[in-house]
Amino acid sequence: MPFPDFDPILVQIGPFAIRWYALAYVAGILLGWRYVAGLMKRADLWAPRAAPATGPQVDDLIVWLTLGIIVGGRLGHVFFYTPSLIWEDPLQIPQTWNGGMSFHGGAIGVLVAVFGFSRVNKMDMLRLWDAVCAASPFGLFFGRIANFINSELWGRPTDAPWGVIFPNGGPFARHPSQLYEAALEGVVLFLLLLWATHGAKLLRRRGVVAGLFMLAYGVFRMALENVREPDAYLPTFPFGLTMGMILSAPMALIGAWLIWRGMKEPIPASVPAEAVAAPAAGEPAKLR
Repeated sequence: MPFPDFDPILVQIGPFAIRWYALAYVAGILLGWRYVAGLMKRADLWAPRAAPATGPQVDDLIVWLTLGIIVGGRLGHVFFYTPSLIWEDPLQIPQTWNGGMSFHGGAIGVLVAVFGFSRVNKMDMLRLWDAVCAASPFGLFFGRIANFINSELWGRPTDAPWGVIFPNGGPFARHPSQLYEAALEGVVLFLLLLWATHGAKLLRRRGVVAGLFMLAYGVFRMALENVREPDAYLPTFPFGLTMGMILSAPMALIGAWLIWRGMKEPIPASVPAEAVAAPAAGEPAKLR
């Protein structure tokens, strides 16, 4: 089937343009922010411990996460996919408007942001990471939809009836791998994590929800790399591996370890006194 007539620019006024890709980031961050804030209000999901953060603290956290997504995503693209920019044209590195963001780099940036925020605010980093990972499928879903609208990161050639002839992908039909990823990394992964947080009540086990996210994403990404066209400028890796597979395998292994560790760690019968965290400005001390 022919590619739908999408314009990657939603609105343009003179030199100022609003792109679908930018809106995808905004939508993912805003929905993720409100979802994490909602999780923090559900004391039953975290019992017997209290939630790791308050509403005002989540509001502060979103600034750190946004910087982590943008800086990490861009640096990840440079280091993992286009390292030649470092010595050939370093001025292009901060030019995010020219495209080039890496999920794995963004994930590392978010992890660094969560680590830094938890240290500054004396929080349990693993429990905060659990909440952030539970909300991550929002950004993944909208990001992959934006990839499809931009006609980028398309799949390998296919004879399937749903194959799409992308305008910059040659004359043959290709897997719409962006939509596969939106479905698996966005919808299916969100439902899996929703079951983990609200059904199995796994937020009470430190790191398990984060581990489930990392394991499931890694498995989904490695599977979908088999139908996604590798970037032409990357070298050919042995055994049919792709850069996405190479980056996702350690992520899946770390996720499996976090699940194993969290399921072994006993749930406290009550919250110890030392769990009282420093209160936010103007807020009484409470258990974290």
